[in-house]
Amino acid sequence: MYPLIEIKTVPIEIQMKVTNAHLEYARGTAQMEISRDKNGLSIRSQPIRVNIDSFEARNSVTPTTATLIQQQAQAGRQGAYQATAVMAREGRMMMEARIDQDVIPQLAKQQNIGNPTNVNIDFLPTVGPDISWDGGEMSIRYEMDKLNFDWRMEQMSFTFVPGDIEFTVTQQPDVIIKYVGGPLYVPPSSDPNHEPIDVNA
Repeated sequence: MYPLIEIKTVPIEIQMKVTNAHLEYARGTAQMEISRDKNGLSIRSQPIRVNIDSFEARNSVTPTTATLIQQQAQAGRQGAYQATAVMAREGRMMMEARIDQDVIPQLAKQQNIGNPTNVNIDFLPTVGPDISWDGGEMSIRYEMDKLNFDWRMEQMSFTFVPGDIEFTVTQQPDVIIKYVGGPLYVPPSSDPNHEPIDVNA
């Protein structure tokens, strides 16, 4: 005897999709400002300075009024001292002279012996100029230019995207029941292929 019912099960089908968590970065903008400090080359030069004081030299050639008065006063005093000395010396010699002595030629001879001859020649100027100088100076200074960088960055933002799991049912579960037997006749004797049962056997 064969089974009359065939039972078939259909399993469920599930599709799973997984999205990982990630971090999204929103890029900010940056601005840069450049400025320059200009320095360069600096040269400072002070040349030598010559100081010439020619007052005394000019004064020896062309005396000023004050210098001329002072020179004349000095010459007057000097002349008075010399005249006094000559008068004292010659006056004494003349007072002590005797009749047989020739005093005047002797006095003239003494005046000329030992004294340089004055020919009225003088070298001008008698005093040279006073010369002095201050040393020169040179300073060189070099400074490189400076570049200033100013960065201005906007705030950066991050966004967190959480993970996700998605389930999709692609096939529903099912139970299929199929009758595989033949038709049932009531009473069984109405079956055309019915064979009576041998009760005697």
